[in-house]
Amino acid sequence: MLTRTVFRPRILNFNRLLHSSSRINRQLFDPSTVERVSEDVDVCIVGAGPAGLSTAIRLKQLEQKLGKEFRVVVLEKGAEVGSHILSGAVIEPRALDELLPDWALRDDHPLTQSATSSHMRFLTKSLSIPIPHPPQMSNQGNYIVSLSRFAAWLGNIAEEMGVEVYPGFAGAGVVYADDGSVAGVRTNEVGLDRLGCMKESFEPGMEFRAKVTLIAEGAHGSIAKELIQNFDLRRNSDPQTYGIGLKEVWRVDPTQYRPGEVVHTMGWPLDFRTYGGGWVYHMADGLVSLGLVIGLDYANPYLSPYKEFQRMKHHPYFAQLLSGNSTRVAYGGRSLNEGGLQSVPQLYFPGGALVGCSAGFVNIAKIKGTHNAMKSGMLAAEAAAAVLSQDSSSGPADMSKYETALKNSWVWSDLNEVRNLRESFNTPLGIWGGIMYSGIDSLLLKGRTPWTFRNRARLTDAQHTQPAYRFRPINYPPPQPPLSTDLLTSLTLTGTNHAEEQPVHLRVRKDGIEDTTLRKLHVQRNVSEYAGLLQRACPAGVYEYIEDETAADGWNGHKLVINSQNCIHCKLCDIKVPTQDITWTVPEGGGGPKYSEYLLLIVSAGMVHLILSLSSHYLTVYDSAV
Repeated sequence: MLTRTVFRPRILNFNRLLHSSSRINRQLFDPSTVERVSEDVDVCIVGAGPAGLSTAIRLKQLEQKLGKEFRVVVLEKGAEVGSHILSGAVIEPRALDELLPDWALRDDHPLTQSATSSHMRFLTKSLSIPIPHPPQMSNQGNYIVSLSRFAAWLGNIAEEMGVEVYPGFAGAGVVYADDGSVAGVRTNEVGLDRLGCMKESFEPGMEFRAKVTLIAEGAHGSIAKELIQNFDLRRNSDPQTYGIGLKEVWRVDPTQYRPGEVVHTMGWPLDFRTYGGGWVYHMADGLVSLGLVIGLDYANPYLSPYKEFQRMKHHPYFAQLLSGNSTRVAYGGRSLNEGGLQSVPQLYFPGGALVGCSAGFVNIAKIKGTHNAMKSGMLAAEAAAAVLSQDSSSGPADMSKYETALKNSWVWSDLNEVRNLRESFNTPLGIWGGIMYSGIDSLLLKGRTPWTFRNRARLTDAQHTQPAYRFRPINYPPPQPPLSTDLLTSLTLTGTNHAEEQPVHLRVRKDGIEDTTLRKLHVQRNVSEYAGLLQRACPAGVYEYIEDETAADGWNGHKLVINSQNCIHCKLCDIKVPTQDITWTVPEGGGGPKYSEYLLLIVSAGMVHLILSLSSHYLTVYDSAV
């Protein structure tokens, strides 16, 4: 049942419910016996972020140019387009100018706040020292936007052009052809209980069989992870490395609001062994986005990204910014790619390709990736249109021309210029050497060097984690509202919700094995060697190692508890757990955070504040509007 209350260019009139409630009777679900509805499409795009939607829009533009009709479907795991995308970003409009040259003439565009200034500060525990920023961090001509609203806006344009966008339908698995190529994707089952048995509401997932399948899930998506492994797409590239970004949106006191100001910080609260930095973006409507990114190659298992972020807000610079009549209105977290050019995998596989952050095009020096993600989607669309325009339909789609086009585009040169900056921090130069090298390279060399720093040891972020005995526990200060709060209080600001009694989508699984023995071994190693890293690293309080002497899957009186209902889909656990036995999978469609919903509440609160500040003559207008 793919009907939605919003406009759809095409309504699919069929029923996914293939089992009567009388026959289900809580039987164990067996995927090998289920009969799935199958839809044939030209292009199936997984993920309705800027990359996936740019791909879809460009395909429809080419459809008009070539005079050929393409059926384009976009699947989105969020309940609505933009609901899983964190607000507050600085966008370089280069790709948008190419995709929609008239975007500024559209009355509903969300790029309403241009960046007016850029600053960088080095923080000590009590000082904020202005320092020069690299030229790559200049934001002249850029815009501070809500990325959630930006994605929703692109989604509306895509639908107006005839793209079928289906929120709440998560791409859960790959559909393979008999020859092993990719033939499409399937959505996840709905209506299973925690034991994997079919409830009365059970509906099997659907198959979208596509001539071209494009994966635009974002950083470390489950389908991209499967395809990269199955087709060995990293055989000629370094492992991807990541950072965890924690973000809050505040409505600040008018005396502290400087619309268009962009500030980046480095130094405190992180120590000299840990890569990361903070930001402050003064958005439109009196809102400020602030946050902290920490490289997930950090070594100390006692480190808590959430508590580091909360501690940062007590620095005098942030305390002043958030003083007076300031209110926190949103919180969230997500993983982002940091590997750069060296970690970009082969972009194509038989039957499709990776676009956007599924491949990893973030320019970490600019701290931006949306422009590159959008451009990669546009180039993938052009390659897909060429494949679909060919007369021959034998064999899987060959998307190799997409990779060639991307390497000849400004995306590749954008990443090539800064390819050694982040990687210099993992050389024998160390953190301070990395800072010095990055300054020289960004200001003078600009990537024009005969060398490229590589991860020769092929260490992942998980493998950078060191045993707990090498460190002392970090003594974090207790929360001090309103500047800092406990984690669960922050979590309420994400709007996170998962359907009750569904299978846990965070699985203790390794090499296809998922049993009590593996879970027990997980507890043993993570508690004894790494002091239960996940219960500090997770920014949503999903993981706990609790005392339980009777648990069959426990160890030494400890047991792992997974509070999957808290998950905000940041995927840190899958990336960072030292034992590499946590697998993030998609939950039932629509589950997870609802960032766009909370953004609407923020904007609404701003409107109410504005109206209430007017004279009593206008209060009747407010009453009628409410």
